Amino acid sequence: MADDLINAGLYPYFLPMEGGEGPTVRRGGRTLIMCGSNNYLGLTGDPRVLAAARAALDRYGSSSTGSRFLNGNTDLHEELEAELAAFLGKPAALVMSTGYQTNLGVIAALLTPRDYVVVDRSAHASLVDGCRLSGAKLRWFPHNDAEGLRQTLERIPDDAGRLVVVDGVYSMEGDICDLPAIVRVCAAHGARLLLDDAHGLGVLAEGRGTAAHFGLTDEVDLITVTFSKSLASLGGAVAGTEEAIHYLKHHARSLMFSASTTPPNTAAALAALRILRSEPHLAAAVRDNAEYVRRGLAVAGVETGLSNTPIVPVPTPDAVGTLRMWQRLMSRGVYTNPVLPPAAEPRMRTSYMASHTTDQLDRVIDAFAGEAAHLRDAGRSMREASVA
Repeated sequence: MADDLINAGLYPYFLPMEGGEGPTVRRGGRTLIMCGSNNYLGLTGDPRVLAAARAALDRYGSSSTGSRFLNGNTDLHEELEAELAAFLGKPAALVMSTGYQTNLGVIAALLTPRDYVVVDRSAHASLVDGCRLSGAKLRWFPHNDAEGLRQTLERIPDDAGRLVVVDGVYSMEGDICDLPAIVRVCAAHGARLLLDDAHGLGVLAEGRGTAAHFGLTDEVDLITVTFSKSLASLGGAVAGTEEAIHYLKHHARSLMFSASTTPPNTAAALAALRILRSEPHLAAAVRDNAEYVRRGLAVAGVETGLSNTPIVPVPTPDAVGTLRMWQRLMSRGVYTNPVLPPAAEPRMRTSYMASHTTDQLDRVIDAFAGEAAHLRDAGRSMREASVA
């Protein structure tokens, strides 16, 4: 299948970029407007972030060459943990090597085969993989459906441990978790709650994320985040109580048996966090840019589902139609992410940055407007599925 797509010029994966990814990117000798990156705040090229990474490279070297559990811990890691915990409103935090490893390690460390884990059907793959690795009894509830969660929890034995797992912002739909309702159901049924805020950090509540957006930080037991989106780096972290973080330090295998985040990565994330903290207008700018695109696409008759974040999905007719549209959008100078099953129903997943200009966003809207006739039927199907 991959060979057929490559021969047809429709293979959209593992494409080499010719430089960094800001609001534009170089690909095949052309400059494209980047609408497929999670660089929400546009900080990957910020001089302050780059300077911090260079300074760490000079001071610490290119790698820690070991896990944090043994020789890979630095004062940079602990500085980042302290500032991130304070920013998120939690007593403590623990930095791990990637966001994926964070979710994998946290969930697998906390649960046993005696426990139950209840997961939103649209949860990120890293959350699902962590649940499966834990051996806990896995149960699902319909996407963002607190009543469905209640019904699922009611079927679990009263004496069983239970953990509810949700995203703050869902990476394919761009919608926000109905956290107030989820929190109420968890409290009523004695369930702990883990919130993956990979796409909420840097975007909601002046960047503090989904729990802060709803004023429910104290009601969420654990918050996981990644550095590869708003924090312009690579790595991840979990924030929670001192007791929980201490336990995870000694039981999360993905932390204990992986090399730590490199000094340049750690320093870059710390610098980006400090910029976010001092410049909260960046979070507003990225939301404003996404809303500008949603309004423009609506005028053009293009559906965007339930999105109310910088992630703006555009439903497409089918797999082949999705790839052909991706190709046409590329020819119009717009880089998007084509999404196919089993990841999600066919769509163009677009995402926006605080650093996109109005002129660039207008060009994106115009490119999609040129595809509006191909998109109407798919948009109708997504709307009907949402209602159902």
